[in-house]
Amino acid sequence: MGSLPQLSILKGPTRPLVVSQLGRIFEKVAAGPAASNIALIFEENGQSRQLSYSQVDQITNKFARVISETIKTKNLKPNSDGDHIIAVNMHPSDHLILVLLSIWKSGCAYLPLDHSFPASRIDHIIQESKPVIVIYDEGKATPKPAYFPDSVISDSKNFPAKLSYEELLTASDGRSDKRLEDKERVYQKDDLAIVLYTSGSTGIPKGVRIPHKIILNRLQWQFKTFPFSETEKVCVFKTALTFVDSVCEIWGPLISGISILIVPKSVTLDPEKLIQKLDDYKIERLVLVPSLLRSILMCLELKKNRTLLKNLKLWVCSGETLTTSLAEEFFRYFPENEYKLCNFYGSTEIMGDVTFYIISGMQQLKNLLTVPIGAPVDNTIVYLLDPELRPVKTGDIGELFVSGLNLASGYVNNRDKEKFLENQLAIDPIFSKLYRTGDFARLQNDVLLYEGRTDSQVKIRGHRVDLSEVEKAVSGVEGVEKAVVLCYQPGEMNQALLAFVKSSALMNENQIENILRSKLTSYMVPQVILVESIPLLVNGKIDRQALLKSYENTNNNDDSSVEIEIDYSGVKPAQMAAAKVLFDTVASVLNRSARSAISLDSNFYEIGGNSLNSIYTITRLNEEGYQISIGDFLSAIDLGEVLERMTSSNDIHCSPPTYTSELLKNEHKSAVLDIITTSFYQKADLEQWLMPDIFESDYKELMDALWEPLVEKALSFVAKAESGKIIGVGLNFDARDEPDVQITSKLTVIFEFLETVEGPVRDKCLPGGKGKILHSFMMGTHSSLSPKENVAVMQFMEDEVLKLATERHFEGIFTTNTSPLTQQLGTDVYHYQTLLDYQVNRYVASDNTRPFGMAPDSQRAIVQWKPIKSDIVVDV
Repeated sequence: MGSLPQLSILKGPTRPLVVSQLGRIFEKVAAGPAASNIALIFEENGQSRQLSYSQVDQITNKFARVISETIKTKNLKPNSDGDHIIAVNMHPSDHLILVLLSIWKSGCAYLPLDHSFPASRIDHIIQESKPVIVIYDEGKATPKPAYFPDSVISDSKNFPAKLSYEELLTASDGRSDKRLEDKERVYQKDDLAIVLYTSGSTGIPKGVRIPHKIILNRLQWQFKTFPFSETEKVCVFKTALTFVDSVCEIWGPLISGISILIVPKSVTLDPEKLIQKLDDYKIERLVLVPSLLRSILMCLELKKNRTLLKNLKLWVCSGETLTTSLAEEFFRYFPENEYKLCNFYGSTEIMGDVTFYIISGMQQLKNLLTVPIGAPVDNTIVYLLDPELRPVKTGDIGELFVSGLNLASGYVNNRDKEKFLENQLAIDPIFSKLYRTGDFARLQNDVLLYEGRTDSQVKIRGHRVDLSEVEKAVSGVEGVEKAVVLCYQPGEMNQALLAFVKSSALMNENQIENILRSKLTSYMVPQVILVESIPLLVNGKIDRQALLKSYENTNNNDDSSVEIEIDYSGVKPAQMAAAKVLFDTVASVLNRSARSAISLDSNFYEIGGNSLNSIYTITRLNEEGYQISIGDFLSAIDLGEVLERMTSSNDIHCSPPTYTSELLKNEHKSAVLDIITTSFYQKADLEQWLMPDIFESDYKELMDALWEPLVEKALSFVAKAESGKIIGVGLNFDARDEPDVQITSKLTVIFEFLETVEGPVRDKCLPGGKGKILHSFMMGTHSSLSPKENVAVMQFMEDEVLKLATERHFEGIFTTNTSPLTQQLGTDVYHYQTLLDYQVNRYVASDNTRPFGMAPDSQRAIVQWKPIKSDIVVDV
């Protein structure tokens, strides 16, 4: 009784670990038999790039020299922890991996940022971690990187050096591609490899310092427990770089001589595209959060194709609670004993994964309420301790502590030291520190069972979110008197992040949520519920269960129409039956989480939808006899477009409408002016932020100034319906022969902005001389068109622009898209190459004002190029 084996202490196998920097390990791999192997594969917009291990090694050696020399030449100092950190804000691509490896080779550590982070979060990260350089991928065309807040820029002492990927590439030209000697590298304290920022328990994000040795310990265990098979040639990197799972996705294959496929974010967000990509490359292992697993299983069920993903034998779930019901659903699709489903547990501070449990079939799930989190990885001990830090007895619940080689080196600026304690229970120096996870667990049959949190942290789409951080942001909204943030049904499909708000301001839920989008990362924005009062317990504390119960009771109300307004305005009589099925299905799926009325104009995601419940919605529609592909549903602008795309066996299929084009003539001027005015004055994405200083008469002034050269150049056209009615207009110029017009209205702000984002790209990246670049300048459609007709006319006009450019022997088409529809068409349908993705609210005009400062971070201006000849490719 009371002996050690009966206490809740689990020790993983002890194995020797040879410590080295991962950049050095990669160099050895690249110099060996794997030199000619493909290391990086990246596909986007119909283009594919591949680099061998030898090529990656040579390129990154050059980049590392530039980074190291920049730091030494400018005498850039380490931060207060003694670390030389380089922040990286780049979209997933082969360029990103090259930069990360170069940073390690230079002797520095990398700190991932994300384009979706709000300015306040970036501000805090840069101010606290003090990176010496920020490397970004928006190129020289960006006047100022969108993620540098004013407060950082104005403080020259804290402002890191900026280096775009294009500048790094240019500076590396002519440099030696030999590996850097130790004396050429920047000194790196404590073997630091990565800094990852997580949600902080005080409401402020904190940076976790991850050394090379803990990454190596985690990877060494992985190679032993889940070795690469003889047929495994390609692995996949799809996880956000700010998420700790990305570390093993990238570096596990790359120090093993295996290729990695870098998946663009657009593919990761679309389960249908992701499945196809995984199947095409015969991917054999995948790390994902349970919510994505559920989306994939739903998608596979919709496709009715049992051969899809047959090569994907190892599925690893982490980041969220894996329910037994989801595990059972997995084995209803994938044969038992042929496929493995694993449940990993951990956090950023313990290298993401510190315990694991492998499921081979249904038998293991019998009599289990939850899937175990398993046993420790190598060189690791897990303790379940009571409040006095004494081990609890087997079967009792205790707080989970971790010790060993999987522990981070604390936090940036030595914050929250109480999370890393001296281990009084161990003698071996490698177990001298304890990390306090904040989780409860119990030991049963030699495996750990997760029992919840000790604090307010939850997992949202795999990201750790501290409810206090969200609550602090909500409480900071002007007019909010009291806010309580809770998570409903964590880990389940109907999980919801909720903010119960008592407010004196005349704002509705949507307005508060819009304010929060400028303060919080997207996955942290809660559903706001306005309440008249916050219920209290007899002891004066907030009655959280009462709030959740009120949400649940409202959510489970069978009379959905009482809670959710459904508006059938504008639905055609022939489509009313389908509309009722669609709207009722959406109302049923979203239920209480619906943010506004359901109508033709509603965007599924803006009213509360997400990728998971969108697939559930499609499944329900299929059951009702209406077919729509996942891609069509995800890309639909609104429910009106979803309705148009839905078809059933009873539908009468009609021939698509026929449109014709005609070069611009003087007789078209009145109709063109009407379309341009309604398209841009009433609906444009930029003009809305300049109201009320923009007038309809401003467009007449603009058209009067442009009309004669537009007609004379004969590059513009109108689109006509079969009736002869003008329903669209495309205005184009030769990019090297555009007229210099003078206008006096506020529209000059728009054109100054467009020239700011387009000019550097056009002048430095595109072919020179007249007759080379067709500039698709303005495109508009008639206001009477339905959503479906609008898309059809836009597609027709895009085809006409391509035809015109081809006939006139232009080398390519250049355009800037500011609306989500044209951005989607340009990228997904017409495969334009994106040269610049610019966040419009960061634009500073010539008078030092921010004319679009009220725009959300998600509003972008995308500068794009489509080559006409296959050999004309712009390197960005």
